Formats: sequence, C-alpha cells, structure tokens
Amino acid sequence: MLPTISVVVPAKNEARNLEHVFATIPDWIDEVVLVDGHSTDDTVAEAQRLLPGVKIVHQQGKGKGDALMAGFEAAKGDIIVMMDADGSTDGAEIPRFVAALTTGADFAKGSRFASGGGSDDITASRHLGNKVLSALVNIAFKTRYTDLCYGYNAFWAKHLSKLDLDCAGFEIETVMNVRAAKAGLAIQEVPSYEHLRLHGMSNLKVVRDGFRIGKFIVREWLTGRGGAQQALKTKTPTGAAREAALQERSLVGAPPVEPAGEISLLTSLYPH
Repeated sequence: MLPTISVVVPAKNEARNLEHVFATIPDWIDEVVLVDGHSTDDTVAEAQRLLPGVKIVHQQGKGKGDALMAGFEAAKGDIIVMMDADGSTDGAEIPRFVAALTTGADFAKGSRFASGGGSDDITASRHLGNKVLSALVNIAFKTRYTDLCYGYNAFWAKHLSKLDLDCAGFEIETVMNVRAAKAGLAIQEVPSYEHLRLHGMSNLKVVRDGFRIGKFIVREWLTGRGGAQQALKTKTPTGAAREAALQERSLVGAPPVEPAGEISLLTSLYPH
C-alpha cells in the first residue's frame, strides 16, 4: 500500500500566485491543505476555484509557524510536504522528497546549497546569515546541514510529535531541523531550487527573524534538551538499510532508488 501525501501551503494575500503554485503540484498528491493567514485579497476563493478539492484551514493565530502547525494538524496524509505559496518553491520537486522518505528517511530537508540546488532569490546578507546560523547549529547539535533557513521540507506524519513544534514565526524551519536531529530522526537533504517570488511582498524580516532564529538556537543549546542522537544521513540508503526501508514502507518489489533515478521511481509509483 502506497503512502498518502498531503501538501501544506500557508498563504497570506497570495491569490495572484496560486495558479502557478497549484499547477506545479503533481496530480497524484492526495490532499492539498491551504492555510489562510487572514488574507484581505481573494486567496481562499482563488484556491477553491483552481482546486475545488482543496482543504481550507483558517488560521486563528499569526505567523508562518502558527500557520504550518494548523496545517499539519489538519493534514491526513502519511507524508506531509510543506511548501510556500509565493512561487519560490516548485511542486515538481515533490517526487525528490517523497523518494527520500520512502527509501528510509524520516525527515527530508530541502537545501539550496546541496549539489543540484540553487536560488534566484537569496541575497548576500541572507546567505551570510544562513551560513553563520547553519554553522552554529552544526556545531551545537552535531548535524551537517548545508541550508538551515529554508522552508521546503517533508516528513512522515507519524513523527510530528517528535518535532515538538511550539513557535509562531519564521523560525519554525530552524525549530524543525534542530528538533528532528535531537529526536534521532533519519534526515536526508534534498537539493532544491528557490525561485523569485512571483507577486507581492515577502513577510520575512531579515534582522528580526534572524535574531529570533539565533535566540532559539542558543536557548535550545543552553537548556540542555539533549544532544542530537543522529547526524545528517547520506544522500541515499544502500544495501540492507534500503531493503529494510522498502519493507517498512510496503514498497518491496519497486526498483532501488539511486540519486539519478528517484524521480523515475516516483513516476512509476504515482502515475499521472
């Protein structure tokens, strides 16, 4: 039995971007959950027009973290994929994340700086800040992340409680990465390409949100919630580890996944 997949998309005043975003999501996805963050434009109506089966969640609080937590709670899939509504993340990359999870990973983390990734959007200051924060987390929690502050991730829904999410802002991505490592989850980085926002203005405030991320890292380290039990995993499980993962995911008989073949595997498992 193949795992079901939910895509959670937090959105605030993103009506002009949704046609592009939804068009990139593969049609074999079981559920799209759009979390509306008190939009004043036609975000909800446009989402329902473009995708009549979309599940709408009306955010009660504020902030990206709060929106994602609401979406995760509403999602019913075995696998949860989180992506942005501004056009910067490409739904065509979802097979990479699902392939990582169905071959042994517990948490698939998008990276713009892994081999095959990239960005049209990141500025020099954001790149430097991300590099510094990534280094801090890698030292403090014994991880090997190449891209700490990126919001394109996927994970098995059964591990949601282990992420222990408790923040409302943009630091949610860092919280997920740190808590996944500290919980001993098998983490695999997935190369991803970040595109420019299509329309509208970003809600990210570099200095404010960078400070919040740094504050969380220091607090998490000082409070001694436990060191990382497991470092970042290699790109693809091999041998007995892969076979065990395939058995666990009920995918025995599917062709083994190599780095260049992950998308073809997902195409065979989830045909259009």
